[in-house]
Amino acid sequence: MRITGDGTTGGIPVRSDGGPYPLYGSTVGSARRQPESTPVGPVSDDPAPAEVGYRGPTACAAAGITYRQLDYWARTGLVEPSVRAAYGSGTQRLYSFRDVVVLKIVKRFLDTGVALQNIRTAVQHLRDPAFADLERMTLMSDGASVYECTSPDQVVSLLQGGQGVFGIAVGVVWRDVENALAQLHGERVDTGETVVRHHPADELAARRNRAV
Repeated sequence: MRITGDGTTGGIPVRSDGGPYPLYGSTVGSARRQPESTPVGPVSDDPAPAEVGYRGPTACAAAGITYRQLDYWARTGLVEPSVRAAYGSGTQRLYSFRDVVVLKIVKRFLDTGVALQNIRTAVQHLRDPAFADLERMTLMSDGASVYECTSPDQVVSLLQGGQGVFGIAVGVVWRDVENALAQLHGERVDTGETVVRHHPADELAARRNRAV
């Protein structure tokens, strides 16, 4: 079943295995499952990812967007920071790891011309805490609709029906953000303390300095 931005239906029927799932309103509820294991962010000796937030410039660097885009999306409610919003001068937004993943996905959707209303619908679903296996999902779109696929068969079904023009493997985006944030500083949510990451370029510079 295809759900467009205005809520109309059409297209191929839903498969007997429960997908692909159109991303629209409450129709996505059946897609929620608990995975065997769920990575929640960069793995290291640092504080748990849920305890770390990322300021705007860091989120921009990891997601590959401009600060102007980040600010506009936050002000219009497209992607708002889930850790801390900005309240007046002197405060800064703080984004979670999952927020940054969604930011990068939104950019990819916009780059491929997906309608903004459908992007908003997909974002609402992707940011739902009840949906645990985000990194196992593939998002398919024909530019007018967005579909959630959780198996190769569902992707093939969409392609055969002409509904899938391009896809985003969320797991790939997840790992890209993981790798980027592993080299960028974060901030502890409870204390505001800076979590210092080790950037390869910094290590190389230190080695050169020791060699001099």
